[in-house]
Amino acid sequence: MNKRTFIKTLAAAVASPVLAPLAAWMEKQKLTNWAGNVTYGTDRLHEADSVEQVRTLVRAEKKLKVLGTRHCFNSIADSHYNLLSLKPMHEVGVIDPDARTVTVEAGITYGQLCPYLDGKGWALGNLASLPHISVAGACSTATHGSGEKNGNLATAVAGLEMVTAAGDMVKLSRETDGEVFHGAVVGLGALGAITKVILKLQPTYQVKQYVYENLPFDQMKEHFDEIQASGYSVSLFTDWQKHNVSELWIKSRVGGTEFAAPAEYFGAKLATKNLHPIAEISAENCTEQMGVPGPWYERLPHFKMGFTPSAGKELQSEYFVPRQNAIDAILAVERLRDQVTPHLLITEIRTIAQDDLWMSTCYQRPSVTIHFTWKPDWPAVKQVLPSIERELTPFAYRPHWGKLFTTEPAELRKKYERLGDFLELAKKYDPQGKFRNDFLNTNVFGS
Repeated sequence: MNKRTFIKTLAAAVASPVLAPLAAWMEKQKLTNWAGNVTYGTDRLHEADSVEQVRTLVRAEKKLKVLGTRHCFNSIADSHYNLLSLKPMHEVGVIDPDARTVTVEAGITYGQLCPYLDGKGWALGNLASLPHISVAGACSTATHGSGEKNGNLATAVAGLEMVTAAGDMVKLSRETDGEVFHGAVVGLGALGAITKVILKLQPTYQVKQYVYENLPFDQMKEHFDEIQASGYSVSLFTDWQKHNVSELWIKSRVGGTEFAAPAEYFGAKLATKNLHPIAEISAENCTEQMGVPGPWYERLPHFKMGFTPSAGKELQSEYFVPRQNAIDAILAVERLRDQVTPHLLITEIRTIAQDDLWMSTCYQRPSVTIHFTWKPDWPAVKQVLPSIERELTPFAYRPHWGKLFTTEPAELRKKYERLGDFLELAKKYDPQGKFRNDFLNTNVFGS
């Protein structure tokens, strides 16, 4: 099935009056992730609406995993025993204008938080491509947006509160807890149940978004640095065919060094209408383009809150390589285009600044990510991922913690210099492995 046929079939299925009730009935029968490719190992889902409830539940259970907004495409948040949702804990606490921070409960999503902050005159420095994800879950897995000077979402964390395996409350701050803080922020759900997060703020700002079509790969290679520096946040989309970038998205911050938006940019043409990253899909779910200024939270994501993001039913993989290896890594993947494209919806290429968080995919290295949005066919995707990983091995890639990969666990662990320190930290807060699961035991703890 080609991509156009797949999109039409997907749209018809979603619209079908026969399938819609069936899908609703099936949803009641099983607990799955957002994409539907992971069925969780238990239906024992607890909800907590207060810190005391979290502490009580954690103390009562021998094995437990905190479940966020279910956007991970692998089993990092799965459990065979108990799942804990903090979705009811979505309050915004104190905004400290002097410290430029806000305290939020762990269950809040960026889509809930951002309009509130903007209404108070504040903003976050960056956002992921969709706002539907929870703050605590996104930070725990090093989820990111784009921008040469923008770190992943976890770098906005100034402090956190966490319930440990014993039910104790621990508070950590970047200012006072140094290395322990650096180890805990991207905690992969292995250290405890995060109940509050303190985020760094800046004054609110506006962003303009421009989209260009058909940037030749030769121009991209020659001018990669200049292109990445052209906006506050930049994304390149390709299906690896025709030796070009099908869409170049440039998000320009108003009031700074604004992007001039010429009609042609390194051979690419300025779009004359709003576009979806997957050209065959309507742009109605996408954030406003065409250089129309708008609030930061309505431009930095690609997709609007309240609408189905991306293609809906899909799978995702993503690999981080050092910035200096960007072009070689991109060309290595392009050589696999005939293997990749039949199973692909779109690839997105972004840049992220380095950070000091032990288990972050950008730990101590500026990075470029090569992201794959796949058709929902895991057997086929599972066959092509080893080829991609083999091509990227010379560039010391790190796979996204919340997405699909086939990297051998022993090799994965070698990619994190501070893994030993992280294991000691986990032993301190969770000595019996209450918050571990099969994914963590295999890929992180090596047991």
